[in-house]
Amino acid sequence: MVRIALLLAASFSTLWVGPDAHASRALPDPMATPRVSWTPERPVQGRLFVVRVTAAADEPISSVRGIAGETLHFERSGDGDFESLAAIPIGVEGSMRIDLTVVHSDGREEVLSATVPVSAGTYRHESLNVAPGLGSPLDSARQARLRRDQAKAAEVSRLAHRTPRLWAGDFVMPREARVTSGFGNGRLFNGQGSSRHMGFDLDGAPGDAVTAVSRGVVALVDDFLLAGNIVYLNHGGGLLTGYFHLSEQLVAVGDTVEAGTPIGRVGATGRVTGPHLHWVVRYGSTSVDPRSLPGLPGPG
Repeated sequence: MVRIALLLAASFSTLWVGPDAHASRALPDPMATPRVSWTPERPVQGRLFVVRVTAAADEPISSVRGIAGETLHFERSGDGDFESLAAIPIGVEGSMRIDLTVVHSDGREEVLSATVPVSAGTYRHESLNVAPGLGSPLDSARQARLRRDQAKAAEVSRLAHRTPRLWAGDFVMPREARVTSGFGNGRLFNGQGSSRHMGFDLDGAPGDAVTAVSRGVVALVDDFLLAGNIVYLNHGGGLLTGYFHLSEQLVAVGDTVEAGTPIGRVGATGRVTGPHLHWVVRYGSTSVDPRSLPGLPGPG
């Protein structure tokens, strides 16, 4: 009985906070919850946004992990918050859920969730008249090749999630040129076959330079059925960019490039009606409007 009484007394002395509280270890405040926010306040369908986790007072955070459709990749910002890019798929309506696990400096894990309101995007509809061969369905051999191309692109998306962040926010346009077709526009081919344009087209003449939009590693250089000569860059932290229909590729797989590094030249390879750059930005497997990259003039 004496031993039990001593143990109880020891336990009580550890938990009790009185005049000598400065000599005891303070317990975590169960009401101190990290704050989850995002920018912009109402992200738009088909665009990137930033998720931010701010520690509660006196409750420092060591790391954050989470999912918002795709895996999130949090890094500590200059003010001590944790931030990650995230993407709203173009087909999401109303809201999107974020699930987070916050790891406190004492090792304690806290699970949080939030609902992000989503604004509808404004996308145009285009009617295109193309050669019959460009608007007709693919035969079985070409369908098989298309599936192989898609599998290669999907692997680049997975690689971007496995790679630490390489980009530093210094995003630039791959070329300064007239926009010939925006992201997300609906397309009607020869009055019948329809699709949605999941890239961003910039005008150019064959041979015009195409440059990397930010720091990254060349993940794929190939000849695709529809996209022609392509270059995919892995920017890490879930982010990748693609450059299609090139007349020439100027880099090799494994090369590290910086913002503004020439990576190819404008062309008309693949299934196209004329020379231009088709520029793709994805967060994981989610295609987004390239102009929603941090620091670039937004789509409005």
